[in-house]
Amino acid sequence: MTYTARDQWEQHYSDGKGFRQLGERERELLVEHAPVPDGGGRALDVGCGTGELAAYLASLGYTVDAVDFTDSARARAREEHADAEGVRWLHLDIEHDDPAPLHEDGYDLITLRLVYAFVQDRGRVVHGLGERLRDGGALVVITPVVANTPEERRGIALDEDEIAVLAAGWETVERLDADGLAVLVLRGPCHADTRAVEKRPTTGHALTGALAVVTDDAGRVLLGRARHGMLELPGGKTSDAEGFAAAAVRELAEETGLVVDPANAHVVTMLVDDSHGIPRLTAVVRVTAWTGTLTNQEPELFDRWEFFDLHALACAGDVFVPAAQVLNAVWPGVIPDLPPVVSYPLAADRPPVPGEPAEAVRLRRAMAETVMGGGWVSSEPVRSALQTVPRHRFAPEANLASAYDGGDRAVITRLDGSGAAISSVSAAWLQADMIEHLHLKPGAIVFEAGSGGYNAELIAHVAGPDGRVVTVDIDPWVVRRTRAFLTEAGSGRVTAIEADAALGAPAHLVPRGGFDGSMITYNCWDISPAWREQLAEGGRLALPLEMGGYTRAITFERHGEVLHARHFTCCGFVRDQGQQARPVPVVPLLDGGLALRFDDGTTADTEGLGEALRGRRHEVATGVTMRAANSYFGSLQLYAATTLPAFCRLVSHQDPDEGMTAIAKDRDAPAIVGDASLAYLIHIQTKDGDRPENNEWEWVVHAFGEQGPELAEQLAATVRGWDRHIRAEDNDKHADPVLTVHPAGTPDHLLPAGDVLDKASSRLVFRWPGRDGRLPAPARHTDTVAATAGDA
Repeated sequence: MTYTARDQWEQHYSDGKGFRQLGERERELLVEHAPVPDGGGRALDVGCGTGELAAYLASLGYTVDAVDFTDSARARAREEHADAEGVRWLHLDIEHDDPAPLHEDGYDLITLRLVYAFVQDRGRVVHGLGERLRDGGALVVITPVVANTPEERRGIALDEDEIAVLAAGWETVERLDADGLAVLVLRGPCHADTRAVEKRPTTGHALTGALAVVTDDAGRVLLGRARHGMLELPGGKTSDAEGFAAAAVRELAEETGLVVDPANAHVVTMLVDDSHGIPRLTAVVRVTAWTGTLTNQEPELFDRWEFFDLHALACAGDVFVPAAQVLNAVWPGVIPDLPPVVSYPLAADRPPVPGEPAEAVRLRRAMAETVMGGGWVSSEPVRSALQTVPRHRFAPEANLASAYDGGDRAVITRLDGSGAAISSVSAAWLQADMIEHLHLKPGAIVFEAGSGGYNAELIAHVAGPDGRVVTVDIDPWVVRRTRAFLTEAGSGRVTAIEADAALGAPAHLVPRGGFDGSMITYNCWDISPAWREQLAEGGRLALPLEMGGYTRAITFERHGEVLHARHFTCCGFVRDQGQQARPVPVVPLLDGGLALRFDDGTTADTEGLGEALRGRRHEVATGVTMRAANSYFGSLQLYAATTLPAFCRLVSHQDPDEGMTAIAKDRDAPAIVGDASLAYLIHIQTKDGDRPENNEWEWVVHAFGEQGPELAEQLAATVRGWDRHIRAEDNDKHADPVLTVHPAGTPDHLLPAGDVLDKASSRLVFRWPGRDGRLPAPARHTDTVAATAGDA
């Protein structure tokens, strides 16, 4: 019995048929090797059939989710085990359905009894089930084995090779026997890293071949598990004068039974490497549509064919080198640490390839609801973009839950040599907020600096069918990846360019009159003149701007040569890699235990500070308190950074109890410096309430050196001024400054009154509530306390 269709199973159970009854030895082994955790446990019985195993697990004390994809089986299970308590009978196809009904907190035990042999995508299903196990939990597979099964029924049994593959991805494996059935108790899913491996050396002088990349209606990719133990893509060598696309189509049919119209097979890239010193040329053939039923046409070469989730390709075990390189050509980044290959992308004219699981649709809607519920979206176009654009297809290395996290999570897609993130898909709420405040109209043409694909597609969706997006990135790998993903899942309205985005878009792509909107998706120390010059009059520019080391996503509106701030949002992005990137001057103190960061302005004279820090500490209590630690810190940081001369940040590289600053290790505090003197701001708990929300902290200034008392009063006065004029009880409603940005070189007398922060290409003028209207001047160490802390 090797049913493949759901209606066959429906009929099987409707006819009163079942399976081998749960044996006494199976019961004993489950009690011994999968005992119920103290306090009770939760179990998942996959392919529960008529419910005998699920009812037994419930009798042991498990709360059980029993799933089957047939209504007739569940109906019999409910009837035959009506007295079973603690069982949910769920209708679910574990291979194809959205797993939303399953318990979010996972399971202590997952069982597949007499089921595994009927699963097509075994690797993917077991990987997903392993992700649902709680710490210490077990996956128990009970299955017939070929050695104990008559030849005519071996389709329902596993051979030793299959059992070895099943057991390979687990920390511990116990194989037990229950009256001829193999009972595999698997714990600790470790998912071996993917390894690109070669076959035996060839005797040819050169190798050429074509590999087909085929995805199902859920966007999963087809791979075959070869008899020699590695995963391969369908494909092979060309024959006679056969073209690469034709070879891939022919091999696909011969190996899997799937049929492809040649018009739906596109050669998109040629890869050049070598195998044991023999040159090898591999054509990447992307299949955009297919028909037929997946079968194993060459059992002497392959154990089976199955579809794999893209995010699981990094832990798929051994993959044939050309197959791994081809997968990485279509989805750059899905398999890390591959051997070198030369890639020649072709300008193939092909449509996007659809396909996503139902779970992605549900999670995308949930993400959109979370973002909208947070108040980050108010317009229908942005709301529709969040609900429509498939975020996971621009981050294929992330699982769906991570890709569609509606909170602060960004998906890191590229790291530098030190492990720092240099490319990512930003948090959805932040992307939505920045796009929302661009105020784009239908047909807008938009510039994006910093590529990835997803954010550009959100913008393209908002701009509509007549809109267009030009996205620029300095990293060739990021641009290649962006283009690949835009081809796979894009609208056709985004153009990706490799260049330094600080120089703006290439002239031929800049619309007459300028871009309607521009969005920068990496931290900027300065505002590039090209971004202002290429922006239309009245157009908006949204970018994460660093000021004193603190970043805000600010939306500006252009009026002539001046940019006027319209909206502020706290944020953090990856750092700039282009010509505007600026290393932060850092001065170590006390043998590296402390450091001063001068994010803006020149490095101050720190001579004598080390000695001062070993001396007497001066303290000033500001009298300004708060109920939740750091709940008001954001606006205070920015206020201090843009109003205090000699502002810097004091960073601690030591534990508070080992040093003298009370600053947590690897954290920093706002600070100002004088002659061999320093003052910095911290918060100290002054009240321990009966509930966390009733705790209280006070802002306190610590100072060292001869000028320490004066600097402390200056910093304390700044905190009090912020408390009077900026702070609001609602943390989202603190007062923002009136901010204008002027070209560098603008003379002081042409600037509005306010506090000036000078950058290389721009002059920022801040007008905070409560500040006096004196003429602006760059911050200097000789400025007086009264001048910098005075009120209007």
